[in-house]
Amino acid sequence: MRIDAHQHYWRIDRGDYGWITPELPVLYRDLLPEQLKPHLDKHRIDGTIVVQAAPTLAETEYILSLADKEESIVGVVGWLDLHDPAHRDHFERFSGHRKFVGFRTMIQEMPDAERILEPGYVEALRGYADAGVPVDLLVLSHQLEPLARLLDQVPNLRGVIDHLAKPPIAEGRMEPWLTSMTEIAKHEGIYCKLSGMVTEADHGNWRHEQFVEYIRHMIALFGPKRLMFGSDWPVCLLAASYDQVIEVLERSLPPDWGETERAGLYGLNAKEFYKL
Repeated sequence: MRIDAHQHYWRIDRGDYGWITPELPVLYRDLLPEQLKPHLDKHRIDGTIVVQAAPTLAETEYILSLADKEESIVGVVGWLDLHDPAHRDHFERFSGHRKFVGFRTMIQEMPDAERILEPGYVEALRGYADAGVPVDLLVLSHQLEPLARLLDQVPNLRGVIDHLAKPPIAEGRMEPWLTSMTEIAKHEGIYCKLSGMVTEADHGNWRHEQFVEYIRHMIALFGPKRLMFGSDWPVCLLAASYDQVIEVLERSLPPDWGETERAGLYGLNAKEFYKL
């Protein structure tokens, strides 16, 4: 099974995508399965993991309803606010859906990432870790230090770093991102999505060689069994087409990678992580 482990769908008139504005015309429109299907067919992608794109419970319910009708959606990663005392109730409700595979915590949106070290947050995450629930971690490169400390307190978390933690690719800098990711990768339950890279480069003027070192570092740290391909479609359209996203990744993989490593990257690792 070939899986795109990270993409989104939305209908603009729902009103909970505050970050998608008319100033982003490539995104400010309905983007749904019928628009993605030709790309999945072309690249022989059997299914996708749809990840929440709005910090609302209603949006998670919406993408779960899409999954009811769309065979290509093999899993839905919803949204939970672990600072909400009712987070467990919402989780239990979502868990009743056959395609709900986990949730995403949006550290990226926190003005102070130290909030993830508050006792209530740590306790909540420990509960999900003990239950083996897959958790997507949306985090920025400058927020990795508190995340590393959080993982020391929740060492058994089944988690995946989205978008390589958004390193400063446009600037070509590695530190302190690489040092922090080195510490995080020591936790064997943490995976990394090779996704969202093109939008961290200069949208209109990126070059393939800019991505190679970042990808190779993640391969060295996480190994071929803890990495997943994600297109981040349609957000990727700000900087690249679906074809270009795959080309960026393909041109950055080690020359000695064979079918076994590629099968993991393009599906089997996501299947195992999300318990599909």
